[in-house]
Amino acid sequence: MTKEPASGDVYTHGHHESVLRSHTSRTAENSAPYLIPHLTAGLRVLDVGSGPGTITADFARLVAPGAVLGLDRSPEVVAAATVLARDQQLANLSFEAGDVYALNFPDDSFDVVHAHQVLQHLTHPVAALKEMRRVAKPGGIVAVRDADFHGMFWYPKRPEMDEWMDLYQQVARHNRAEPDAGRRLLHWAQAAGFTDVTPSSANWLYATPEQRAWLAGVWADRTVDSAFAEQAVSYGLANTESLERISAGWRDWGASEDGWFIMPNGEIIARA
Repeated sequence: MTKEPASGDVYTHGHHESVLRSHTSRTAENSAPYLIPHLTAGLRVLDVGSGPGTITADFARLVAPGAVLGLDRSPEVVAAATVLARDQQLANLSFEAGDVYALNFPDDSFDVVHAHQVLQHLTHPVAALKEMRRVAKPGGIVAVRDADFHGMFWYPKRPEMDEWMDLYQQVARHNRAEPDAGRRLLHWAQAAGFTDVTPSSANWLYATPEQRAWLAGVWADRTVDSAFAEQAVSYGLANTESLERISAGWRDWGASEDGWFIMPNGEIIARA
């Protein structure tokens, strides 16, 4: 079967410590609860874009003794996730580098193929879904969850955070990606040939002092230090002064006693 060629996608977030701080906080419970009821002992699972592997490790515990494979395009990230699997003594969990557009597996290889916050960074999300569908067994599941940036809202208002949203949209779209992916998942799945799709949605809410401080710290640091910041400057969309202003706005919001931030996520369970 002819595979879609790799596109040279640019990852808007990169792998700065502030990004990994966010990604390592993710678990199956807080990031894939819609999929958990479908995970039973003995299933074979592929986690595409597995990153540091914290969600993937939970999958391994849920389907043991079934085998779970995490796939990421960054060899450095794969190496770190492999250490996680070893440290947690998960013999049924492994990681390898790979390309979502050209998965190195035969047709009908997995009971479940999962991708969390991946499609929003791709230039060809439908092609990726077609490839994920190819390696899923007949009747198997392709499960996808993505945030929707324009669906995010917060209180109290901060002009710097409005500026952040505008800048993030510009950087992501310069990378030919879709930051408002959540609302498009059903459309993309149908375009990829799925006819049995169950849509759902879920929010991440940040409204306690601890949650506000964590989120504000993550994005304040990302705004000045991550690949997002580097891209914003190199594309001529921001400068050091504007990024520092946005970063300070995030920290001001995080210090608000009545702060509230919602991140909506679209989800689909698509049957192959």
